[in-house]
Amino acid sequence: TAHSTKMMENKVLLSFTFYSTILILKMYVVAIITGQVRLRKKAFANPEDALRNGGVQFCREDPDVERCRRAHHNDMENIFPFLFLGAIYSLMDPSPAVARIHFLIFCVGRIVHTIAYLLGLKAPTRSVAYGVAQLPCFSMALQILLATTPYW
Repeated sequence: TAHSTKMMENKVLLSFTFYSTILILKMYVVAIITGQVRLRKKAFANPEDALRNGGVQFCREDPDVERCRRAHHNDMENIFPFLFLGAIYSLMDPSPAVARIHFLIFCVGRIVHTIAYLLGLKAPTRSVAYGVAQLPCFSMALQILLATTPYW
């Protein structure tokens, strides 16, 4: 269709779409890992799941499951805003090379953050990854605000 051809011409939007999809798949992987840890540790959130897997006593919290849940929650707090900022930024006709660097830094930062979180890597690995990933988001947010200030 003409519309998909138009999208295929927008190199920034294609780059954004690629990195966003990687990040969403990463979030699914964290969710799957959380489920696997629940099964391995027999720590279920719901009584019906506990009953199916050995008894209601397994409806309980576990530190490893909670670590996975915190990693997933942190993803939602950071990746969802990136999806908005990156989409708007992509429509502002930025340099494709500069845009790709923004998306790449965020994506790598979030992947390192997740690995550091799930494996409990030595501080400040996770915090540094978090901070690095925030930089392109602040950059995009600032550029969006500068471009839209005349319309407030």
